[in-house]
Amino acid sequence: MSAIGVTEGSSQPGLREAGVVPEFKEPETKPKKQRRANRKGYAGTNNTNTWKHALKTDWRLYTLLILPVLFLLIFRYLPMAGNVIAFRRFRPGSSIFGDEWVGMHYIEMFIQDPTFWRVFWNTIILGTLTLAICFPLPIVLALMFNELRSNKFKRIAQSISYLPHFMSIVIVAGMVLQLTSVNGTINQVIGSFGGEGMPFMQLPEWFRTVYVTSEVWQTVGWGTILYLAALTTIDPQLYEAARIDGANRWKQMWHVTIPGITPTMIVLLILNVGTFMAVGFEKVLLLYNPLIYETADIIATYVYRVGITSSNFSYAAAIGLFEALIGLVLILSANGIARKLGGNSLW
Repeated sequence: MSAIGVTEGSSQPGLREAGVVPEFKEPETKPKKQRRANRKGYAGTNNTNTWKHALKTDWRLYTLLILPVLFLLIFRYLPMAGNVIAFRRFRPGSSIFGDEWVGMHYIEMFIQDPTFWRVFWNTIILGTLTLAICFPLPIVLALMFNELRSNKFKRIAQSISYLPHFMSIVIVAGMVLQLTSVNGTINQVIGSFGGEGMPFMQLPEWFRTVYVTSEVWQTVGWGTILYLAALTTIDPQLYEAARIDGANRWKQMWHVTIPGITPTMIVLLILNVGTFMAVGFEKVLLLYNPLIYETADIIATYVYRVGITSSNFSYAAAIGLFEALIGLVLILSANGIARKLGGNSLW
């Protein structure tokens, strides 16, 4: 050790001077901006989470969206430009955006029109009845199907419940009119029990009952499909754990099945609330007549008569815009309430 000029107690400095032990250097610190830029540049060289990378790798799947997007643009978004005639006077044969600006004239017209408020409240009542009855029934029917143990009987029952959905609205309306006519099947059954038949479709107080009943028959079976699909995603181990804890079939359904399909229920409820004002126009138009306008006439049929029959397009556009705004407010409110209460929402 003395040959290289190292004394006791100072061996490390001597070794460094002789080159045996390399001198320790403090790591160089780069400025924060430079380090951030380096990380950003490095992340960008191997980043697969960009839309460009997804489009490049899955372009065949994205081409399937071309037709749906074109359909929405042409038949949903492009016609929105026609709402401008709610504030302009439109005459057939003139400019598609109207001849002259009239401002809120047509909106003031339907606000002061007593007929509009009659059809408005008819729409509210009919939409409320349809939502209150037709929304929970598919859930109940899906739970009943889920409890069936015979797969053969389950498939037969499901097929029978789906059939009315595939019938045309014209056929359904014709069946309803035939069943409820003076000499129809319902009145024949009533007469066989000694009762007196009645013209159901000529009495305003019976229209809502007939409409909601036909809606239940036509839509409830088909509405179970989404709930049955949601039931298949529930983990079977949850049922097994519930049985170990002593839960019977009712408690398993209440504490396992229903919570498992709750997100699906909330999403469908939001969608149904959004279409609350859009009560079935085609069915009402085919079923109603001047004798039952008091309860059967809704906003959609009123707009049809005013706009198409009377050629008052600007007035009809103003009413339709008002109805669309109400639907927008309803779906935004329902989505916000669902997000705050349960954390499940559309967006």
